[in-house]
Amino acid sequence: MKAIVCENFAPIQELKLLDVESPVAKPGEVVVNVKAAGVNYPDALVVQGLYQVKPPLPFVPGFEFAGVVDSFGDGVDQFPAGTRVLGVHPGYGAYAEQIAVPAMCLMPIPDAVSFTDAANLACAHGTAHHALKQRAQLKAGETLLVLGAAGGTGIAAVQIGKAMGAKVIAACSSEEKLAVAKQNGADVLINYASHDLRKALKGVTAGKGVDVVYDPVGGDAFDQCCRSMARNGRLLVVGFASGRIPQLPVNLALVKEFSVAGVFWGNFIENEPEVYAQNVKEMFTWFLEEKIKVVTDAVFALEQAPEALQRLMDRQVAGKLVLEI
Repeated sequence: MKAIVCENFAPIQELKLLDVESPVAKPGEVVVNVKAAGVNYPDALVVQGLYQVKPPLPFVPGFEFAGVVDSFGDGVDQFPAGTRVLGVHPGYGAYAEQIAVPAMCLMPIPDAVSFTDAANLACAHGTAHHALKQRAQLKAGETLLVLGAAGGTGIAAVQIGKAMGAKVIAACSSEEKLAVAKQNGADVLINYASHDLRKALKGVTAGKGVDVVYDPVGGDAFDQCCRSMARNGRLLVVGFASGRIPQLPVNLALVKEFSVAGVFWGNFIENEPEVYAQNVKEMFTWFLEEKIKVVTDAVFALEQAPEALQRLMDRQVAGKLVLEI
């Protein structure tokens, strides 16, 4: 079968499309014919050796996918051949024509949901959902600030924040990106490239501060958010797309009485699979009710994976990217 292979932690352009052995299902495993694989910022980091986790080399990147069950090993009876499934595999391997995963990593896809939408729903919306529901315990009527609100996980946070009843403030670096956030339900728009984010938040919240901040950006925006938190606020650390990992001024957390919570979605699904399954069911329900939607910015072929990943690193994406296989 064909697969994208990372032979060394190196620039994205060194990824190769190679012929590799097709997987065979071991006991408890399922082999899936991959139809679509989500392209995520962690994928771009891990192939360069810049992510928290460094898998053994060589490896096939990609951890979210959707497809059709091809075969299964002993002990698997819940996914017959031909079943449409969504999968998340912490061990990577989705940038390929086939992938073998433990059956517990799969969930059936409703017939009304396409492979592309299912693949792109898992990570971005899954991260935002876990962050806002389990980590922040967001309540209806609270204010939610979403940084990087036109990116894949930012759009998801805007949509899910609205579905949970929050007033959503979207912050982006351009008017074009803010327009995307508005289309996805944002109530208030702030261009933090042309406006002082701290002053804007003070005005929007009448001096109270923000109840929940969803931050996949880091850098200077994080620094300003620490000074813009409401009492009992929750600042969610999701990622560092700006390239700078900020330092927390703990004196502000003390004086303002806000909390900082880390959001590592991969750790969540590995340690709380039952809760994750409940989250996915709720997301599919919201999707079918049109409370949330997948915004796919561009579709690439498998061999174009390096181009897609570089586009992510260059921050030239509004929504999600996907490989259709």
